[in-house]
Amino acid sequence: MKTPVYNQKGEAIGDIELNSKIFEVKPNNHLLAEAVRIQQSNARSGTGHTKTRGEVSGGGKKPWKQKGTGRARAGSTRSPIWRHGGITFGPRSTRNWELKINKKAKTQALFMSLSDKVKDSKFIVIDQIALENPKTKEFVKFFADFRLKFSAEGGSASGGKDLGKKLMLIIPKKDDKLVRSTKNLKAINTVLANSLNLVDVITANSVLVLKDSLPVIEKTYLKVKSK
Repeated sequence: MKTPVYNQKGEAIGDIELNSKIFEVKPNNHLLAEAVRIQQSNARSGTGHTKTRGEVSGGGKKPWKQKGTGRARAGSTRSPIWRHGGITFGPRSTRNWELKINKKAKTQALFMSLSDKVKDSKFIVIDQIALENPKTKEFVKFFADFRLKFSAEGGSASGGKDLGKKLMLIIPKKDDKLVRSTKNLKAINTVLANSLNLVDVITANSVLVLKDSLPVIEKTYLKVKSK
């Protein structure tokens, strides 16, 4: 499958062949749902913690004698049915939220999400992004110009759709200028090509990928030896 390559002005300058093993994978909704659930579960910090009746302070003395008062018998003021008592079945920090998934299944789910972006013309390959200084305003200016030109010239390739508000920028290696220029932009998620994850790809409206990132993706997830 071929997809257009754009320069940082938003002009189409050619085409590039995408690896069908990554970008033409048929979706499996069950696998995608499982992979997302597992990733989100593994990301949980599990810091929520409530105390049981044995951990709440106080309540050592029996509130009243067992018989003769006319009231229900009670052994502690820290019973879960009392105010300020312990919590029954509350969250515990000792719980392990980690779930396991087969590595091949996890990678396949990632390929499905990338393929879906390509299918919807939301996977945009950019030749390069050259900024003079690592400043947010420079990236904002570049992206505003790119979006405007892309909507005009790249509209046919993107089905006339806008890039959307939430974007994912994939770079081949660490670039301090790009990272520093985008870190204050909540709408831009800059990630390395060898550190992709399913949820980031799915939640992004569009994926902007630098051309040099494609061989890195192949080498990382297909285990292709570099030439």
